[in-house]
Amino acid sequence: MPAARARADLDSRKRFGPHTLRHTFATHLMESGADLPTIQLLMGHEKLQDTTVYLHLSRRHLHAAVNPLERITVRSFNEKPADPKEKDRS
Repeated sequence: MPAARARADLDSRKRFGPHTLRHTFATHLMESGADLPTIQLLMGHEKLQDTTVYLHLSRRHLHAAVNPLERITVRSFNEKPADPKEKDRS
């Protein structure tokens, strides 16, 4: 493991073992867009429930999610909706 740690440029003060490497592998697969059944197969799990234990959502993954509320256009009560035809004329 020391050689692998050096190649991966990991902090030598932190302890980690095979379980951490498996968890990291599964997390990277998920963040790359792999679906749970694929990860289940690659991890060698019989039950999908076993696969979900290894996974967590990273902050980067959460920030990439689109908030549907941000797509709503809010206007004042007296304001008329924009005419899409006028946009095309400019």
